[in-house]
Amino acid sequence: MGSLEVAKLGHVALEVPDLEGSLRFWRDIVGLEEVERREGEVYLRAWGDFEHHTLVLMRGEEAQLHHVAWRTRRPEDVEAFRDHLRAQGVEVEEVEPGAEAGQGYAIRFFVPTSGHPFEIYYQVEKPKAPEGLRSRLKNQVYPAFRRGVSPRRIDHVNLWTGGQDPTPTHDWLVEHLGFKVREYIQLPNLRLGAWMSVTPLVHDIAVMFDGATQGPRFHHVAYYLDNWQDVLRGLTIFKEHGILPDLGPGQHGISQAFYSYVRDPFSGHLLELFSGGYLILDPDWEPLEWRPEELVDGLFWWGDRWDPQTQPDHPFSRTTGVRRPGVRVG
Repeated sequence: MGSLEVAKLGHVALEVPDLEGSLRFWRDIVGLEEVERREGEVYLRAWGDFEHHTLVLMRGEEAQLHHVAWRTRRPEDVEAFRDHLRAQGVEVEEVEPGAEAGQGYAIRFFVPTSGHPFEIYYQVEKPKAPEGLRSRLKNQVYPAFRRGVSPRRIDHVNLWTGGQDPTPTHDWLVEHLGFKVREYIQLPNLRLGAWMSVTPLVHDIAVMFDGATQGPRFHHVAYYLDNWQDVLRGLTIFKEHGILPDLGPGQHGISQAFYSYVRDPFSGHLLELFSGGYLILDPDWEPLEWRPEELVDGLFWWGDRWDPQTQPDHPFSRTTGVRRPGVRVG
């Protein structure tokens, strides 16, 4: 596919059955900023996110992933991806400018190996914060810690493939969207998961196997905080609202990041508070393999000892669904 590849994670759109309840969680407790509201949709971003939105909450009958959006490197790449995917036999829906607030022409499709709904776009508004809510820093949109936990920016998304081997999806993302595998867990007969990126981050996306469910699943979206103390402060804020984490605090072996996972009580969608980690700047980076005996250390270096092979019913394993083919695109 040559030089055609996505540039970064743009946003995640989540359908929620209680829009006002979930808005209170993500805006008032998590601390994201509300940018725009349409009928049945609310657009939000963190104080350090420049694009119009990094999270869309959409009123729906059940909690599910509507789409994960990736921005391209050049405007013309959106149509190039459209033509390339259609040549591969992938059904591609075109999204007209303005159909999603703040965004230009885009395409949506389902990853053929896993069934997860993706969007690809380039044109997007980058509005300033409203007067009176702007940071005095020219390189920051809103003041930090204005409300709630107050993460800096969106970081990554984690998707599960249900009972399907995730390796074909890893390969498809590499071949068709330009991702690189950074770290992975290899079991005797299965690659349990891979952490992949198109940026210097250890992962913009992770795709993992889940033997307890069938079909594509959404596990979590992660927002980045500047340091470990910010994560701990966030847990104190959640506790004040009666919300306890599914896991954490702790540190991952893979990515080396400090983490905690908290669930939106109104939808069941999972948020990871994510801090630390490392960047990959080497152009000749070789993927790092974690073996079966290193599985738990790779997932949870310290703080938790959850083992997906022996604890399939752990709360952390609870996922939400995804929009399926034949369901509305807009």
